[in-house]
Amino acid sequence: MSLEQFSYDNRTVKWFAYAAIFWGLIGMLAGLWAALELVVPGANLGFAPITFGRLRPVHTNAVIFAFVGNGIFMGVYYSLQRLCKARMWSDLLSKIHFWGWQAIILGGALTLFLGYTTGKEYAELEWPFDIAITIIWVVFGANMLGTILKRRVSHLYVAIWFYIGTWVAIAMLHIVNSFEMPLSLFKSYSWYAGVQDALVQWWYGHNAVAFFLTTPYLGLMYYFVPKAANRPVYSYRWSIIHFWALIFIYIWAGPHHLLYTALPEWAQSLGTVFSIMLIAPSWGGMLNGLLTLRGAWDRVREDAVLKFFVVALTAYGMATFEGPMLSLKNVNAISHYTDWTIAHVHVGALGWNGFLTFGILYWMIPRLFNTQIFSRKWANAHFWIGTLGIIFYAIPLYWAAFTQSMMWKQFTEDGTLKYQFIETVNVIVPMYALRAVGGLLYISGVVLMIVNIWKTVRRGTFVANEPAEAAPLVKTAAVENHGKSKGHWHNWIEKRPVQMVVFSLIVVGIGGALEMVPTFLVRSNIPTISSVKPYTPLELHGRDIYIREGCYTCHSQMVRPFRDEVARYGEYSKAGEFIYDHPFQWGSKRTGPDLARLGGKYPDSWHYNHMLDPVSMSPGSIMPAYPWLFDNRIDKGKTPAMINVMRKIGVPYAEGYEQQSKADLEKQAKEITANLKKDKLEIPADREIVALIAYLQRLGKDIKATPTATSN
Repeated sequence: MSLEQFSYDNRTVKWFAYAAIFWGLIGMLAGLWAALELVVPGANLGFAPITFGRLRPVHTNAVIFAFVGNGIFMGVYYSLQRLCKARMWSDLLSKIHFWGWQAIILGGALTLFLGYTTGKEYAELEWPFDIAITIIWVVFGANMLGTILKRRVSHLYVAIWFYIGTWVAIAMLHIVNSFEMPLSLFKSYSWYAGVQDALVQWWYGHNAVAFFLTTPYLGLMYYFVPKAANRPVYSYRWSIIHFWALIFIYIWAGPHHLLYTALPEWAQSLGTVFSIMLIAPSWGGMLNGLLTLRGAWDRVREDAVLKFFVVALTAYGMATFEGPMLSLKNVNAISHYTDWTIAHVHVGALGWNGFLTFGILYWMIPRLFNTQIFSRKWANAHFWIGTLGIIFYAIPLYWAAFTQSMMWKQFTEDGTLKYQFIETVNVIVPMYALRAVGGLLYISGVVLMIVNIWKTVRRGTFVANEPAEAAPLVKTAAVENHGKSKGHWHNWIEKRPVQMVVFSLIVVGIGGALEMVPTFLVRSNIPTISSVKPYTPLELHGRDIYIREGCYTCHSQMVRPFRDEVARYGEYSKAGEFIYDHPFQWGSKRTGPDLARLGGKYPDSWHYNHMLDPVSMSPGSIMPAYPWLFDNRIDKGKTPAMINVMRKIGVPYAEGYEQQSKADLEKQAKEITANLKKDKLEIPADREIVALIAYLQRLGKDIKATPTATSN
């Protein structure tokens, strides 16, 4: 049989590699700056776009979707062509994919800096970007599936299974979580509310980690680790079990982020059970990767690429053991809302995603430029600096987490709380400083890598279209029958990419459907509370400001049924309290105290002074000041539209109320300014600080009326 001549597209691979390096550095610097702001609150320089609440989502989105996202596409475009013995299906789609993704990243970062956010973790980008992401993801999928269909190799290697599973799952997660009602070009409200929104968000949030930070990188691991070690994957059968078990089980585990909350107990328990089950496929995959290196351990001492891969796989194993452990209720009672979660996430991000990406870059760039890496010593130095960075980052945060939890829960002999919340913050600030040192070390290693790669590129010659040849794929009845009678049972699906897409969608869809359908259709799961009323127009504006400034990144609004939380914050939270919250604001970290019962606790003047100069009200506070709230005017013109949008998504404002809404807003604003004037504080009634005070003073007040729950 004659061989066909063709070439691999390395130019797109190079673009994605450069983009991953560039955005990785930007995202990590944003994270370092955010970490420094927890040590030196004035580090935002009084500049609204770089306060912690706005900078944190920039950091998370840049690292996840810009650094890791470009790393995924870099690895997929390189490996898929070689596994299929075919050039990417369309060079045009490759270009659209690359430039479209970079445009989304740039636009998303700028709008997040400006405060345009949905307020949903890992899904903060507003609705135009959600649509753009969907389009570009379809472009990527079409290019990937088109390449697979025109392949010259019958068998689909395990890495391709993970690429297909990733594409299917992310499409489903993104679309379901992104249902929202637009108010304007860069403002929308989640279609879901309260408990339902929390369930959908963490079904998405946990599985964004699963299917964006994990499954595609497992596909890259299955390709690049054997290539770098020059050995076959350890166990083909393990890879089959790893893939199908992982994509089936992972999708159920999201509710473990909501233990002890107002989420129905059955959903919490379901999340816990499947989280524990995850250990088996996750560790099976880790061991499959590590055992692939059998016989190559002597090279690990010298080869930086293999060092990065070994630590990446180890970090994957640590993170996937720790995740199920954190889903145990007795452990979660200690860990949740503390820095333990931050440490856990960063072991995976810095160790698994970061180190695997660095290893791939060190292995791949010299091959793209037909040369050797400029300095092996620098690459090894990067490995050790990065490893020290991870250690200095994670250990102080674990220490801070246990310190926080123990201090929060301690009582005196007479039964009162032993520590004020601010005391727990002041104790862990030195640990935050050490975390910043770890981040600085890690970024220093990245800078060294950038210089090393730059010098490698300069001395090499780029191969834009790498020549290749392979026999065409020939399908005959004899071959098909032979495969059915004597091949492995899994061979049938491995040769049928379209069927694999469909089966993968079914497998990942089962868990989400069985968790969410009862929550949305069974009313008794979300009982209403008669005294809980919709927000007033002024409170709606204040809530939007609260979300814009990223207050949810440091404050929770969920009192769990623990003795210490009830003593500190008040009555534990009920599901019916949140039925008008679009989106929910339960939070995932308490850098500051919970706010669920804040309303009426302090006078309006306290909130005024606290936002202007936090330390004046809470000595030792690490919260930044928000002086622009005292200058910015409330956009009263959009109030009727806000009421209309809220009514469309289920908030029971009376028909025609939008005509009265501005007058009600102005009336409530004047009441607040009158209260402030009594304390000798003068502020115009149309300033944003007035709206924010209205919202903060509303929190928790509805259930203080001793309400009765109903199932309506």
